[in-house]
Amino acid sequence: MSEQQNDENWERETINKLAFAAIQEQRRARRWTLAFRGLVLIWLFSFLALLIVGERQASIEIGTHTALIEVRGVIADDAEASADNVITALRKAFKNDHAAGVILRINSPGGSPVQAGYINDEIVRLRSKYPDKVLYAVISDICASGGYYIAAAADQIYADKASLVGSIGVLMDGFGFTGTMEKLGVERRLLTAGEHKGFLDPFSPLKNEEVAHIKKQLDNLHTQFIDVVKNGRGDRLADDEKLFSGYIWSGEKSLELGLVDALGSSSYVAREIIGAEKIVDYTVRPNILDRFAERLGASMGKSISTSAGLESLQLK
Repeated sequence: MSEQQNDENWERETINKLAFAAIQEQRRARRWTLAFRGLVLIWLFSFLALLIVGERQASIEIGTHTALIEVRGVIADDAEASADNVITALRKAFKNDHAAGVILRINSPGGSPVQAGYINDEIVRLRSKYPDKVLYAVISDICASGGYYIAAAADQIYADKASLVGSIGVLMDGFGFTGTMEKLGVERRLLTAGEHKGFLDPFSPLKNEEVAHIKKQLDNLHTQFIDVVKNGRGDRLADDEKLFSGYIWSGEKSLELGLVDALGSSSYVAREIIGAEKIVDYTVRPNILDRFAERLGASMGKSISTSAGLESLQLK
């Protein structure tokens, strides 16, 4: 074999070795990348699992304590302050023998009369089932309308002197665009089956008969609200004709009117009234994965379709 052929064979072998080494290095790099990604995923899922378990175990506390349940924001079936969430927390708190008392801390402008009614009914039931366990409603910034509908079922109500309390009434709001449509030359074409199916349509003129009908329904709901407050507060209420007018008062004035029993915070009630300074939060909140899904859904947008403006019927 000539010297030239030897050189060519040597170059070929060298190239093959280099190529094989490069392939082996790429394989090792891919294996390390996959292993690293796997470890990251394992760590991430373990972290999320610990958070979820930690949240779910928040209400399982050994030792005497005060159970705290938050009613925060608008009261609605798809909100944090839904009847399902609040009632679930209430049942756990009343059932736990280590809970010396229960605080329902309310910071809500109101919301659905149905959701508030569910919670009120369940409080009445639980108080009857567990007569030795006292429920205190503690108002922070605001406890209006549907919020007070819930508070009225408590054994006692506490508030800050600057809290806003009351708004015992019902409203249905909306807009009318008939004048604007006439100016723009827009014609409303509304087809219905049922004489009053399209009542309170914002693009059609109001009809006296339909307005009278809805006012009767609002009066009926208002009467229900008043009865709930009277049943809950009894002779503690002052004899004031404006009490059920929809007005709102400061915590200090609410004390005079009998809407609240005393002034104080959650920590004060736990420490001085219940006698169990340690507070355990029983509030049902969405876990990390639920929150992520909720935010993702909100970012994608939400489409809502209702009729007759009834979605605006609220205790406010």
